[in-house]
Amino acid sequence: MKKILVVTTSVLGFLAMQGLPVRADDALEALIKDPKQWASPTGNDANTRYSTLNQITAANVKKLQASWTFSTGVLRGHEGQPLVIGDVMYLSAPFPNTVYALDLNNDGKILWTYEPRQDPNVIPIMCCDTVNRGVAYADGKIFLHQADTTLVALDAKTGKVVWSKMDGEAGKGQSGTDAPFVFGDKVLVGVSGGEFGVRGWVSAYNMKDGSLAWRGYSEGPDSDTLIDPEKTMSLGKPVGKDSSTSTWQGDEWKIGGGATWGWYSYDPALNLVYYGSGNPSTWNPVQRPGDNRWSMSIWARDLNTGKVKWIYQMTPHDEWDFDGVNEMILTDQDIDGKPRKLLTHFDRNGFGYTLDRGTGELLVAEKFDPVVNWATKVDMDKSSKTYGRPLVVDAYSTQHGGEDHNSQGICPAALGTKDEQPAAYSPETQLFYVPTNHVCMDYEPYKVAYTAGQAYVGAAVAM
Repeated sequence: MKKILVVTTSVLGFLAMQGLPVRADDALEALIKDPKQWASPTGNDANTRYSTLNQITAANVKKLQASWTFSTGVLRGHEGQPLVIGDVMYLSAPFPNTVYALDLNNDGKILWTYEPRQDPNVIPIMCCDTVNRGVAYADGKIFLHQADTTLVALDAKTGKVVWSKMDGEAGKGQSGTDAPFVFGDKVLVGVSGGEFGVRGWVSAYNMKDGSLAWRGYSEGPDSDTLIDPEKTMSLGKPVGKDSSTSTWQGDEWKIGGGATWGWYSYDPALNLVYYGSGNPSTWNPVQRPGDNRWSMSIWARDLNTGKVKWIYQMTPHDEWDFDGVNEMILTDQDIDGKPRKLLTHFDRNGFGYTLDRGTGELLVAEKFDPVVNWATKVDMDKSSKTYGRPLVVDAYSTQHGGEDHNSQGICPAALGTKDEQPAAYSPETQLFYVPTNHVCMDYEPYKVAYTAGQAYVGAAVAM
């Protein structure tokens, strides 16, 4: 049976229960800065997942013993991390996404549970497994994104529903697997379903009442993506009118994928939210000619309006299911004596990227596993017509072989050189710590027809 192992340690009182400042995000920021709390799914807005706690060391770690354990009773994948707010731990389980509040002063005694009632027909459209990646906290509320795409706000003291909003339609292959993120006065969620022809989006809801503030799509006309053709930049240039729809054949963008189920980060000084969009639909590249923008991209959106400041597509016309949703880690560094606000991303495609998070300037694009062979490099010559693009090797292209052609020995596999297991950054060592895979694949595209709510994959993959 799946269990969560807890090693107890001293924690501060539940600050949120002692009266919040007028701005809920100020109270949340105070909790995030307190090392004895874990108030954000990723530890902080920068997604570093770094803790300054030092009671456990290399010298004494071998002495650790289980203090108590807790079972969710669900025998499926557990990908969500608990939150610790004062003396209470909050966690969510895989489908049906039960939320638990546990008393850390009483061996994890259950204080309350929230048990959502969801249609089990959502289970077959969930990929991969019936996972939930955790809850968020702010303003005395716990936020859960349910499998059926419902975003629910719960009273942190009682577990009672404060408000509930349906974000998508499970009957069309849309599901919720990501953790919500609270930035400022908004709660952000994405959507899963790239393998079902779902057109990805990000929704921002007002934290107080659950009203929708904005929604930005991964593909579509500028009015849907919230892209300004003259002000939104990519590789130092305005993206131009209809930068997404012009890179798809006909109306294929309407079932274009670009799911958004990964981790989100936020720079309050710039007021920008950062995240990645996933693979285009279908996996068969022959059926969707063009760059398929803006799947496989890094986004910077204004928190208040959702408008896109800059965007960078890592894998144009993805031919390998190299999902681009992995976390964006924010750091501040001196480069050539000049302070820079940076964003670093380790992608499934095997390349690690660093960009200026204010402007979107591409600074680094390098393989972090030398076995990567689908591209020789990312062109960093700003005078080149292929600047910023990966230089694809024909032998490992699944497009050039055509349908029913088995391209062999492609590295990495669709699993990615790095999958969704998060990386971390230590300001002490100034190093990134990255969980990686060393797997290659054979990839055979085949023709597939789209039906709403049905799988829309179009490729056989052997890893």
